[in-house]
Amino acid sequence: MTEHDDGTVEVHLADTHPGRDDAEYLRRRGEIAGTALRWDRRHEPVPSIDYTEDEHAVWRQVSRELAPLHEVHAHPEYLAAKERLALPADHVPQLHEVSERLLPLTGWRYVCAPGLVPLRDFYADLANQTFNSTQYLRHGAEPLYTPEPDIIHEVIGHANQLASPRFAAITQAAGEASLRLETEEAMQFVADVFWFSIEFGVAYDGDDLKAYGAGILSSYGEIQEYASMEIRDLDLADMGTLNYDITKYQPILFAARGLGHLEDVVGDFFATVDDDRAAELRAQAGAPA
Repeated sequence: MTEHDDGTVEVHLADTHPGRDDAEYLRRRGEIAGTALRWDRRHEPVPSIDYTEDEHAVWRQVSRELAPLHEVHAHPEYLAAKERLALPADHVPQLHEVSERLLPLTGWRYVCAPGLVPLRDFYADLANQTFNSTQYLRHGAEPLYTPEPDIIHEVIGHANQLASPRFAAITQAAGEASLRLETEEAMQFVADVFWFSIEFGVAYDGDDLKAYGAGILSSYGEIQEYASMEIRDLDLADMGTLNYDITKYQPILFAARGLGHLEDVVGDFFATVDDDRAAELRAQAGAPA
């Protein structure tokens, strides 16, 4: 994004983005991003957005379409957390509303971000039980698809997940890991393990493969396709070095045998990893030093 001298913010979207040529959508995206950029984090409450009826309609449609898919495909731990959090389905919640619901459950809170947050800043906040979230919504022409994280992904995907003490603990451990790491290679390794777990993780519930990753559970399309992808066992070296395309469905997913297995492998990794351990796992995968 570009901040202009007159105070306006211009958001630059990929050529394939459905809102790329919609001048009003671009203006609105810039307006919402500008609100986050001007926010004084230390002295002001998280700003509210005056959402339009069209934006509320997108939220309602996605909430309505995802609800029955969650019942079929989401892991029971996510479903129980979703029920406790009880996000509104009829309007876009303000981030302070999300925080007010999360805090008594797991101690997490939400703050606003204009777009993607630098890796170390994002993870440092996770260590402090703080989740950086965008506030804009995907383009109305394709309400069931987004090529980038919007508030639907950040809240329906992650906030429901963070309402689970078990998922919240793994997420916080990933943040705490970032504070121990000195090399960018180790930091990226942790981020990639996070991608294949907290973002796009699946786990067995008995014999049934269920999704718990926020990226899957906030995607109308991907939630119906994940079970047909290549499913591998949890493998930290593989998870931390596998190349992936964030704009497409993930063709390879890593399955935990259950939540206890996820905590033992991924949770313990985040809790103990240092630069040497990350380098050792990279070498094990044959990644360049």
